[in-house]
Amino acid sequence: MVPIEVTGVLQKQAWADKVLPPVEEVRPQLWSIPVPMGPNPLRYVLVYALGLPDGGLALIDAGWPSDESWDVLVAGIRSTGHDLTDVRSIGVTHLHPDHFGLVPRLLEHVDAELWMHRDDARHLRHHSDAEAESQLNQARSELRMLGAPTAVADEGLVGFIRMPDGRTVDRELTGDAPLDIPGWDLRAIWTPGHTAGHLCFADDTAGVIFTGDHLLPRISPNISTNPMQTDSPLADYLISLANTEKMRDHEALPSHEYRFRRLGDRVTGLLAHHEERLGEITATVARHPESTAWEITRLVTWSRPFEELPLTLSRLALRETHAHLVVLQERGVLDARVPAGPPADPSVPDPIRWFLTDDAGQPAPQSISTSDAT
Repeated sequence: MVPIEVTGVLQKQAWADKVLPPVEEVRPQLWSIPVPMGPNPLRYVLVYALGLPDGGLALIDAGWPSDESWDVLVAGIRSTGHDLTDVRSIGVTHLHPDHFGLVPRLLEHVDAELWMHRDDARHLRHHSDAEAESQLNQARSELRMLGAPTAVADEGLVGFIRMPDGRTVDRELTGDAPLDIPGWDLRAIWTPGHTAGHLCFADDTAGVIFTGDHLLPRISPNISTNPMQTDSPLADYLISLANTEKMRDHEALPSHEYRFRRLGDRVTGLLAHHEERLGEITATVARHPESTAWEITRLVTWSRPFEELPLTLSRLALRETHAHLVVLQERGVLDARVPAGPPADPSVPDPIRWFLTDDAGQPAPQSISTSDAT
């Protein structure tokens, strides 16, 4: 990876020491508030608080849905000289629970405007138990099509985070847009990939970009296929990376780890990382043709042995591998098919299997589009 310039020195030291970093005033009237997220390797999410001319606050993200996270968030807001009731608006980078999770609880205490991208907000419109169970069934079916064992496909899946009764998203953004936050030159930048509706927020006057999980200083964010994503989230992410490279002179304020500069170099490094990963997966399929996504996932390299990954992370690894397989299919390098004939167990579909395309770039017989199959 191309080196970056670390600007969050205290944050990086806290990361190395495995402790929560301090609340910091990053710019005048702009604070980073670390909020713990339980037994997760990332340990905390950075919530950002922006002071408003009337003494109020605008928040970017909210934190993990737990009592511990709530207490730390409230204490962090107070350490800025404000109270919870000063929160006027909440902008959400994306729908994942470490970012959106405390939003429903916040909205029970404050009458704040909520804004996020439409492609994530639409998933908050599902309120019935039947709709939630339907999405979980779709996720189970997709995981089986990727070759996941029954235990991996079925155990521990969770459904929607629900809004308080009567509350909706106040502003559903559809792309890049100014946010009209008093005292700030803030605009939203649509950066799909990590989720379909992921947003970064830039303030050109302050020279900062809140990167959410789109750009992190040390790791590549998980880019996965799932029922809430587009057909090719990795393709979306690679395009989004190229677009955010234009912000190379801004200081990056990410949602995890620590602040940094040399954003353009970080983008270059991430693009190179994904090309290397695509090459590794191609080579794996060449050595093991007709493998399922699950089999390929177990064969490629991870930051630690695959067998040591907990269930949730093994599912994320599988879906991340599948996102790369989809891009390779779009590029004409790989194709996919299901075995001919009925499945051995009618209740469990035969998984998709992957192979190299032939020299002429033509797919083998019975090839199918993975977007149709999953």
